Amino acid sequence: MYARRRHWYFAMMGTCVVLFVLAWSVVRLWSVQAAIGMCLFAMVIPPVAAIVANRKGPEDRWWDEKGPRGGKEADRKADEAAPEPDKRMRGGCGDPQSDAWWAELDEGNRNRKRHRD
Repeated sequence: MYARRRHWYFAMMGTCVVLFVLAWSVVRLWSVQAAIGMCLFAMVIPPVAAIVANRKGPEDRWWDEKGPRGGKEADRKADEAAPEPDKRMRGGCGDPQSDAWWAELDEGNRNRKRHRD
């Protein structure tokens, strides 16, 4: 399934390169208009090749592919392990050094506010 699309893609891109090379090395000697026409035709091939290479075929089972993390079970476990938003707001991202640094900054902000009042 993927090999067939890959073969079509490389065949189309090879044809594109051959058309450009032939147009400006051979055909331009007899007809510049024909060489320009060949280049214009070759210019259309890469987008079509990309569409052919990226489309899903009828044998591709895209509806039951696993997500980037490995499926529903992995998604559920990741959601359970994630800290709740209110816990993150109270301070505590899980890294003790980072937490201490933020606590030091918060302490400085509190002292500055007291001196203003």
